[in-house]
Amino acid sequence: MCGIVGAVADRNVTPILIEGLRRLEYRGYDSAGIAVIDGTQCLERVRRVGKVQSLVDSLQQSPLRGLTGVAHTRWATHGEPTESNAHPHICDESVAVVHNGIIENHNDLRERQLAEGFRFTSDTDTEVAVHQIEHYLREKGDLLEAVRHAVTDFEGAYALGVVSVKDPHRMIAARSGSPLVIGVGLGEHFIASDASALLLVTRRFVYLEEGDFADIRPDALVIYDKQGNVVDRPIRESELSSEATTKGGYRHYMLKEIHEQPSSLIEVLEGRVLEGKILDSTFGPGAGEILDSIKNVQIIACGTSYHAGLVARYWLEALAGIACSVEVASEYRYRKPVLSPDTLVVTISQSGETADTLAALRGIKQAIGGSSLAICNVPESSLVRESELNLMTRAGPEIGVASTKAFTTQLIALFMLVVTLGLRRQLSPEKAQALMHHVVELPGLIGRILADADRISAWADVFTERSNAIFLGRGLLYPIALEGALKLKEISYIHADAYPAGELKHGPIALIDPEMPTIALACQDGQEGKIKSNLREVLARGGEVYLFADERLDLADLGEHCHVMPLPAVEAELAPVLYAVPLQLFAYFVAVQKGTDVDQPRNLAKSVTVE
Repeated sequence: MCGIVGAVADRNVTPILIEGLRRLEYRGYDSAGIAVIDGTQCLERVRRVGKVQSLVDSLQQSPLRGLTGVAHTRWATHGEPTESNAHPHICDESVAVVHNGIIENHNDLRERQLAEGFRFTSDTDTEVAVHQIEHYLREKGDLLEAVRHAVTDFEGAYALGVVSVKDPHRMIAARSGSPLVIGVGLGEHFIASDASALLLVTRRFVYLEEGDFADIRPDALVIYDKQGNVVDRPIRESELSSEATTKGGYRHYMLKEIHEQPSSLIEVLEGRVLEGKILDSTFGPGAGEILDSIKNVQIIACGTSYHAGLVARYWLEALAGIACSVEVASEYRYRKPVLSPDTLVVTISQSGETADTLAALRGIKQAIGGSSLAICNVPESSLVRESELNLMTRAGPEIGVASTKAFTTQLIALFMLVVTLGLRRQLSPEKAQALMHHVVELPGLIGRILADADRISAWADVFTERSNAIFLGRGLLYPIALEGALKLKEISYIHADAYPAGELKHGPIALIDPEMPTIALACQDGQEGKIKSNLREVLARGGEVYLFADERLDLADLGEHCHVMPLPAVEAELAPVLYAVPLQLFAYFVAVQKGTDVDQPRNLAKSVTVE
């Protein structure tokens, strides 16, 4: 959600800022802008609504050059997507600010600033930030002090990049509740909301912690904590290459990431399993003692990660015999939860910066304490740093907004946790070893589905003219039905709802007619007879069924209006991982046929870092 790039160097930073914006496009945005301090020590700014390419086209007509600058892709929260609302925001041709997050008390600050004579040109909450910084800059005479005093007036979340013509070879960065990273070069420094934006210029990064300020110059970097103390934040070498964030010959990032799943699943298991047993060290130092004491699990997540948590609940109850609750983080953070001391709080997030999930974890730690485990794809993220235990999914960069490989690697990570806890309770070593043997087979089974993707593409033709769809699943496949419906609505804009198949007759069956297609899932799990009965109810009312089913099932008696896509035979416990893949492909092909923006669907952001 939104993207920040900044640079202070001894060379023209405009190309660096623009390339950084291109690499942040996946986060979701509706306008883009850049501001640099030029050779005459003046702020020059260009902003455009729409894609970064519109900004690039404008810069080709009127180039900007400067040694210091900031740039931004904006996802509208306060004010419509217009040029005047786009970042960077400037005050008195003196200070330029880019901002991720939300300043919740912006109305109060706006009234105060109007009384002081500041003039507003936008509807954004960010403009009060640049005015407040300018106010303190006039009073204190130093840019760092101005930013430090200004943020004490802010309520909400922020990641800030600030430059001023009064100190043209300097940039100030600050973060609270929204991620920000500093790139370290040779005689130059950069900032970004995601390290991937800077991989072409550096692989050395400093990750700011909550409340940090950074005083950045071409040849110097000083970081202060929230108390104003100078602190030493380590420089970390990124293992990512700039090629990791390219399409690699695929038409879309999403298609590339779907096809990367076999290798991603192998990666998440690498070095963590010995003779069917997951090593306790997989979860971090001291994990064994903590996991020995666990009697309950509380999972907190949002969106796709929440669906992964729902699958884990079935696994934890059936395989480990452990009580598990799964909650949407945006609701859980405002509840007054009752957790026993022997509860493991599991947070799941691809980015590790999901605002609601972070807030829920912090609330639990402050009110209750207890043990926490983060399942995440980004080792340097806030969620990982603030959790006792961590399990990295190792999915690699996921650029497409609709999550694919992050989801399936989350499922495998959760399954590893389930087996680890199960061995401490009711799961026999023999059963655990057999299950992990089947997990190792999953990449090959997924490869078979990917090799036969054209059959799924053929189904997509039917859905290009549809506006609605129903997804059905039972047991472990119900959360996958939810995930399939989410994928379809995210990228094709078809309204889709998912239901437990047994709930069909309790209301949703009223929607069934020839124009309402039903996408259903069936594996060999002992409930195949039940799902067949549910599908007969749909077919009897003129509905058209599209069924993803285990190739071992006999479904001939369902008739010609039930279209069947056979999937490789898989153990029932692991069906969720396998069945997620054809639903991803299905949503992808429908979106391509409809001509939507697959990688950057409208109104969506990859990482939701504000409430």
